[in-house]
Amino acid sequence: MKASILNRMLVAAVISAVSLVGMSIPTSAQQQSQQDKKQQTKQKKEQPQAQQQQQGQNRQQQQRAQQQASKPAQQQPQRAQQQASKPARQQPQRAQQQASEPAQQQPQRAQLQSTPQRQREWQQQQQSTWQRHRARSFDSEHRTWQQRGGYNGYRIPDSYFRSYYGPSHWFRVYSLPFMVVGGYPRFQYGGYWFSFVDPYPEYWGDTWYQSDDVYVEYFNDGYYLYNRRYPGRPGITISISF
Repeated sequence: MKASILNRMLVAAVISAVSLVGMSIPTSAQQQSQQDKKQQTKQKKEQPQAQQQQQGQNRQQQQRAQQQASKPAQQQPQRAQQQASKPARQQPQRAQQQASEPAQQQPQRAQLQSTPQRQREWQQQQQSTWQRHRARSFDSEHRTWQQRGGYNGYRIPDSYFRSYYGPSHWFRVYSLPFMVVGGYPRFQYGGYWFSFVDPYPEYWGDTWYQSDDVYVEYFNDGYYLYNRRYPGRPGITISISF
């Protein structure tokens, strides 16, 4: 009897143990399955974020590459335009300079060289010439270029005229090249020859060509020679040749 009771108890203990093991195994399996599901869900959530980040990085890299590729394309036309426009701007300036240089250099080259001997000859000729060309009444003998039908001599370029002539550029005739052509006295100044068409006023001194400062001015219709000693008085009508 005792042995059978013990066997029954052992069998019952084994059955209970087996049932407990059977209950515990599914529980751990379920837990492991739930953890796997959570991990997969987390991975699924993280994968789109990682993909979005990667896509954003790829877009930034593409934009940078496009910017770098577009900069040379933009800069090259600008540089080409600048280089193309510089010669176009410089060429007219050089052409203008080259065109204006001969007009300025030629009168200087044409100026007669002065030597002490030549100056003495010019001065002696002036002393014997000017007295014969003095007016008795300048107001009645003087005629403007308009009264003479208009100026028909050489015209000095404006840029050169402003640089060498006018009220601020006076000089004295006595030391300049001098000659008489066709009965009219003429002197050279700044590369141009100035011929007297009027006689000089009687109120100018006997040696005005030696002592007085004179200047050439373009007034209304032609060129005239003015004496700074007599401001406000009419100028002598002169003609210019080259």
